[in-house]
Amino acid sequence: MAVRLSVHPDNPQGRHIKRAAEVLSRGGVVVYPTDTVYGLGCDITNKKAIEKITAIKGRDPKKPMSFVCSDLQHISRYALVSNFAYRILKRFLPGPYTFVLEATRETPKILLTKQKTVGIRIPDNKVSLELVSALGNPIISTSANLSNDEPIGNPDDLAKILGPRVDIILDSGVLAQTPSTVVSLVGDNVDIIREGAGMADYFKELMES
Repeated sequence: MAVRLSVHPDNPQGRHIKRAAEVLSRGGVVVYPTDTVYGLGCDITNKKAIEKITAIKGRDPKKPMSFVCSDLQHISRYALVSNFAYRILKRFLPGPYTFVLEATRETPKILLTKQKTVGIRIPDNKVSLELVSALGNPIISTSANLSNDEPIGNPDDLAKILGPRVDIILDSGVLAQTPSTVVSLVGDNVDIIREGAGMADYFKELMES
């Protein structure tokens, strides 16, 4: 059964972040809060941990997962960021968006789409960003739920459903159940892949211009 740690959303307890980061560094799986839904995360450099998340969710292993970076400089290590994309990322991140970009060679193959693209997030959430910083690597960004089920926003439900399958739950209270808006910026073309939290209208205008 997972260890459940209560973390303050605005001032996360350092000892809890450190403990979760240590678990991630050993190949563990952690449930953590974002600015949208709870995420199910592991170190993206650990292939076995990524496969474990796929098994926990009952997710198609061929379906790639996005990941959380700590800042724009961190993103540039894993994705090709054009001037056009940089202006958009700088304006909207941190925020409730996942941006799809062309991947660099640093991105683990297990996370690549067939088109060699990758989805990247910088949530507006101190817990998730401090967790990434403490680990030193990005973490997987996939909603904390079983495949095809709604995201789980209540930590009590997370404990019941995912508690036996994960190592730590960082409990930051009840969260909304609306996932991020997913926007592709590949080739400097804007395409809304999924409408969720955030301002999709801005990207719709770019698509029409």
